[in-house]
Amino acid sequence: MDRRAALKLAATVPVAGGFTWTACDVDDASRAANSARAGGGPFTPTFFDEHEWRTVNVLVDRIIPADDRSGSATDAGVPAFMDFIMTDVPDRQTAMRGGLRWIDTQCLERFDKRFVECDEAQQAQLLDDIAWPARAKPEHSQGVAFFNSFRDLTATGFWSSRMGVDDLQYTGNVPVPEWKGCPPEALVKLGVRYEG
Repeated sequence: MDRRAALKLAATVPVAGGFTWTACDVDDASRAANSARAGGGPFTPTFFDEHEWRTVNVLVDRIIPADDRSGSATDAGVPAFMDFIMTDVPDRQTAMRGGLRWIDTQCLERFDKRFVECDEAQQAQLLDDIAWPARAKPEHSQGVAFFNSFRDLTATGFWSSRMGVDDLQYTGNVPVPEWKGCPPEALVKLGVRYEG
């Protein structure tokens, strides 16, 4: 299973207690992010400060980069989605800010610079230490918990966006003007047929 497929699966179930949200939260945040993108101008975060905003933008694109099928998480408006969630649900703010600081602290200790100032190899080294819970060292448990939550929120933001729905190749919610029955190849595959 590739990373994009794994993230799609993760998007279906919020896995981290610190970032559980309701379908209503996701719908509201998706609408807010879509509205911000439709405005044409740059999005101005209300929760994240300037450095946090830069970090979130880099981190979400490390999780869901652009590929040949769709754009990146920032292209889909995931940072704006996250800003809305953090503003709308204040009890999640401490975990988000603490996790972003944890990442910066680790990078400062290892590389003498903050996460956004690190090169891609350095960023990957840190993320590899926290992205795989079963392999993570016990001293990285806070980073693992944050990253699992952040990755879950990134996936939810991406696959609830127009770009993410297109990436899933979701064909629901499309009106069918005339129902002609199940396609013949599907009937054959299912081993059934229409009587009559």
